[in-house]
Amino acid sequence: MKIHDVFGKIGESGEYVLGSRETGSHACYLIYGVLKPGEKGRELKPGKGHEEIVLAIAGDLQLSGHYTGMLKQGQAIHLEGEQTCHAENPGMINVVYVVSGGHSESEQGHH
Repeated sequence: MKIHDVFGKIGESGEYVLGSRETGSHACYLIYGVLKPGEKGRELKPGKGHEEIVLAIAGDLQLSGHYTGMLKQGQAIHLEGEQTCHAENPGMINVVYVVSGGHSESEQGHH
């Protein structure tokens, strides 16, 4: 069993994707992201054949697009396929979020 240092691998983009390259599995992936105060324009979009759950871990995310409104700390939304939200951090502290995703039932084995 390997432990993955997700937090330690966040780069300049503010996100780290733990996926098939690290796990050897195409069934699921995890994205750990941080938005700095005032940062805008982070796109949240599963893509064709995928679904994602977006969870605000610390702080609140302002979302626009498929869902528009404030995603408060501890709240989550579910996105499918091409459904897109743009996230920004209107607050004064870093916002931490996690996205968990995988293949849609109707698209299993499309790779």
